[in-house]
Amino acid sequence: MSVFRSQRRVFLEGEAETEKLGGELARLAKNSGQGLTVFLEGDLGMGKTTLSRGVIRGLGHKGSVKSPTYTLVEPYENLVPPAYHFDLYRLGDPEELEYMGIRDYFNGESLCLIEWPERGEGLLPRPDLEIYLEHQGEGRAATVRAGSELGASLLNELELIGLSD
Repeated sequence: MSVFRSQRRVFLEGEAETEKLGGELARLAKNSGQGLTVFLEGDLGMGKTTLSRGVIRGLGHKGSVKSPTYTLVEPYENLVPPAYHFDLYRLGDPEELEYMGIRDYFNGESLCLIEWPERGEGLLPRPDLEIYLEHQGEGRAATVRAGSELGASLLNELELIGLSD
């Protein structure tokens, strides 16, 4: 039995490992049978969209996965669970999220990946997981933090599959 810790740090050697982490998160989200809200944080070019691509492909999507920088959200409603990839980088004001019906996406059944969540502060729900990506040597480090009991449960599962340092 795993002991609960609220944070894991994972070294990702390259793009393939970043996508693999996303795929593992997709597997865990599917197995949980619940909706999941994930905040993706880090500077430009750190791999937030790459991680999202891993999650969305891990849910079964076969096409391309692009960053919804200009559209704010890219829906993948045919997946189980339905997934929504948000990129709030170009958001001018958090109130814009109200106009797009942001609350409807967080229905307890969807997997919501949110890049640049700080730009939607005050309107976004509390995340189940926060993933912070940063440079580390020749690769990236991902710090995964739990924000809910579901998030803590998923962190324990990540530990069991050997992805944590």
